[in-house]
Amino acid sequence: MSVPQSASPDAIVVRDLTRKFGSFVAVDHLSFTVRTGEIFGFLGSNGAGKTTTIRMLCGLLKPTSGAATVGGRDVGRDPEGVKARIGYMSQKFSLYELLTVDQNIRLYAELYGVPPKRFAERRRFVLAMAGLEGREKALPRDLPGGFRQRLALGCAILHEPPILFLDEPTGGVDPISRRQFWRLIDQLSKSGVTVLVTTHHLDEAEYCHRLALIHAGRLAALGTTRELKQIFADRQLVEIRTERSVDVMRALDAMEEVEESSLFGTAVHAVLRSRDVEPSEIVARLAAQHLAVESVEPVQPSLEDVFLDVVEKAGRE
Repeated sequence: MSVPQSASPDAIVVRDLTRKFGSFVAVDHLSFTVRTGEIFGFLGSNGAGKTTTIRMLCGLLKPTSGAATVGGRDVGRDPEGVKARIGYMSQKFSLYELLTVDQNIRLYAELYGVPPKRFAERRRFVLAMAGLEGREKALPRDLPGGFRQRLALGCAILHEPPILFLDEPTGGVDPISRRQFWRLIDQLSKSGVTVLVTTHHLDEAEYCHRLALIHAGRLAALGTTRELKQIFADRQLVEIRTERSVDVMRALDAMEEVEESSLFGTAVHAVLRSRDVEPSEIVARLAAQHLAVESVEPVQPSLEDVFLDVVEKAGRE
């Protein structure tokens, strides 16, 4: 796949980007850059402002204030120029259910202005990538989720855009199909395509080169996975296994040594304010409250721990 290369190392530049809906501030002075060829993860809770930001960066929604360039084009002044340089796959299913696989490909080729001489090759590419050779007459609604997902991605990159926006593209898809989808994203990145992706699956975020965590429309943290996990460098994270998780969390939250606690699967994760605190002390204090603990041990922070910690701190500011 040939991709137009930009002279700038940054494919996306965002400066104080803001969007208001009446008195409600959906996106609040966001600033970040995305490098050419980078897989950039955009994480946040529902309502954090992820989709609104993507809609502005795709030229679909005008910013209230601030500025952003995508592929060198200003999203506010030249939205059509932006649209010509991007591919977009929305969180909602983006295929036409009453059209066949082949008809969807042909429609998107026309919408994106794929040259007729180039169409046959691009059509073969999409069918092969989606694993749909021989199923051109099938309707998307009759296909398994993973096939529909790859077809939607293929339609989004038919015109070989240098920048790709994926808004929660793996929602409702099984783990194997999600893994296959991320392999495709990695291949696109290695070919030079810049990918900005939002996801609710924090395990998927590990595939991203860098991550931005947003909360209430504001940037709460930015960096690589390793850099973000350094927020626990001066604190200790322990995993507690108990049959009374809710009661243990309530007791932990009342302890001065414990900064916060959260459920992590069937266990409880507790952030201790200092590395000097001995986990055995916590166990003894729980036992004094007749709360039995099966095990307690220090653990390395996951992205879920980072996300919960960042959101908790942002909520207190």
